[in-house]
Amino acid sequence: MNAVDIVVRDIEGQAEMRAVEELQKEVWGLPDLDVVPLTQLVAAKASGGVVIGAFDRDILAGFAYGFAGYEEGRVIHHSHMLAVRPGYRSFNIGYLLKLAQRERVLEQGIARMTWTFDPLQSLNAYFNFNKLGVVSDRYFVNFYGEDAASFLHRNGTDRLWVRWLLTSRHVCERLDGAVPAFDIGNVRPLVEVGKDHAPRSRAFDDGSFDEQAVIEIPADINGLGQQSGEMTAQWREATRSAFTWALAAGYLIKGFHRGNRGDQTVGRYVLQRGGSIG
Repeated sequence: MNAVDIVVRDIEGQAEMRAVEELQKEVWGLPDLDVVPLTQLVAAKASGGVVIGAFDRDILAGFAYGFAGYEEGRVIHHSHMLAVRPGYRSFNIGYLLKLAQRERVLEQGIARMTWTFDPLQSLNAYFNFNKLGVVSDRYFVNFYGEDAASFLHRNGTDRLWVRWLLTSRHVCERLDGAVPAFDIGNVRPLVEVGKDHAPRSRAFDDGSFDEQAVIEIPADINGLGQQSGEMTAQWREATRSAFTWALAAGYLIKGFHRGNRGDQTVGRYVLQRGGSIG
């Protein structure tokens, strides 16, 4: 199989809606009670929602699901779910689904899309900020509650709320393949990955405000969690405090960089003070 076998199109009919239900269980380990059901998908699509799939012939390799919302006095589209079957994650399917979703939403006259993701997930952060060009100024503590059923929620459900400004210059440059430059100079991270992979936090509530701020995360929090659940809990607490303080202080999350420091690969959120979200 290669990438040209993948066709992205609207989800149609009950059988394909049922496949969306099953893929939610496979990707996130959701019990039946927490799956977005066929009836909801049908109703959302009929009322202007977007339910699109990536197909390898008759196999649903991935899907995206979203619906209209209202934020800050304007109609937006909220992208609630995007999932890719594990065996298909090297075929750029997530990106193809987001582009198709963007196209559908623009056809509706909507120019802003939102969604949430776990800020400790380095690969998702890179995809969202660097490939798509999202920005964020909102952090939610346990957005889906403390007892969410998915096996992916063992470390709580803290989320960044991101905005994708679909026609902005920032987004268009990312979609054209422009690679953002990250010059953080001598900015000392609010949270840093220690040599033992544990978080190292500095006193960021001392009233000092630099133009930029940096928050580091491990390159693979999932792998780290398999070694030490206690350490992942430490990372949640440290980054929760840093993001909450920084966003309250007027910083905007504008980028994400993955790089090496010695024998470690770390992720770095880049925040700008006083930036406009558009």
